[in-house]
Amino acid sequence: MANYITGIRVLCSIALLFFPALSTAFYILYIIAGLTDIIDGWVARLTNTVNEFGAKWDTIADFVFVAACLIKLTPVIDIPSWICFWIGLIACLKFFYIGYGYLAHKKFVAIHSVINKATGFLLFLFPLTLTVINLKYSIVVLCIGHMRSDS
Repeated sequence: MANYITGIRVLCSIALLFFPALSTAFYILYIIAGLTDIIDGWVARLTNTVNEFGAKWDTIADFVFVAACLIKLTPVIDIPSWICFWIGLIACLKFFYIGYGYLAHKKFVAIHSVINKATGFLLFLFPLTLTVINLKYSIVVLCIGHMRSDS
């Protein structure tokens, strides 16, 4: 059941590519995809069906979701170069920790700390706040949160 919920996230993420960014349909698909990210792990733990395939499938679904959001949102958001620098730095740190985790444990590992989950939630809220919070303020909060979640 949890893997089907993760599959819904993949389908919603792909569907995002066919709707205008920040449209009602985009937001509905975005929220459904985000909710499935919360629900799939909960269902897997509740039904005692946590397994390696589900963990990998969840990571793939997260990647597809983030990629679809970047493809749709990047053209409609005017991002200053200093913010691009911080986003790039955070991406480099993420890749470093993924590589380090693989070398240390011979498998891909994800950090599931409270602060990582909190910054993930803030990242999820980001597109929903674009019309009410100045971009530079929300990006700074996200960047600081992600820098703390990797330390």
